[in-house]
Amino acid sequence: MRGCEVTPVGRQVFLSGTEVNVRGGALGAALLAHGEMPLPPYIERAGGNRPADGQNYQTIYARNAGAVAAPTAGLHFTDDLFAALNARGIGRTYVTLHVGAGTFLPIKSETIEDHRMHAEYGVLSVETAARINQTRAQGGRVVAVGSTSLRLIETAAQDNGEILPFESETDVFITPGYNFKTVDLFLTNFHLPKSTLFVLVSAFSGTERMKSAYAHAIEKAYWFYSYGDCCLLHPNEAT
Repeated sequence: MRGCEVTPVGRQVFLSGTEVNVRGGALGAALLAHGEMPLPPYIERAGGNRPADGQNYQTIYARNAGAVAAPTAGLHFTDDLFAALNARGIGRTYVTLHVGAGTFLPIKSETIEDHRMHAEYGVLSVETAARINQTRAQGGRVVAVGSTSLRLIETAAQDNGEILPFESETDVFITPGYNFKTVDLFLTNFHLPKSTLFVLVSAFSGTERMKSAYAHAIEKAYWFYSYGDCCLLHPNEAT
């Protein structure tokens, strides 16, 4: 998945039962030539993956390789929607967080405090930090598109809400009681029970409020998962 530049190292790759020794750029080329787009396991189709998945399971602003899954809230954006936002004077800027395999792991510990959050590599540039700080200084609102964006922005945020450039791994685990420093609104898809992502939305908008929202979504047959519906969340007054 496109997310951030990575430098492959020499390693062995098994393709169609054959051991292939490759290194550097040859590794990526071998995977592209012989592999398939790794879709989430709940996407089941007759005939399996399709060539179009390589484009459909990407955000339109994806650039660099690195993530193991798409940041799914961004899949809702199209060129036409960006044009409509531009017409309303709503600007945008970009961050990168490599979605890791750990993002799919459910919480199995008795308490969320005992859950060990996976680390993911992220980049928030000098330009993006300046854009967010300027927006806040001018009285604008910061809207995080997706949990990956929110986690990275909050990782880069100081206690006073100022954003500093960031390029490293983050294992921040946002749970109820967390003091959000910068993000004002949060666009996200619907997430599974016992997931760190549901814990995050509960921290942002309140646990009871999210339980009620999810009950409504189930009753009205909203779509969950990567290709599902999304919601725009307002913060809980307590946060």
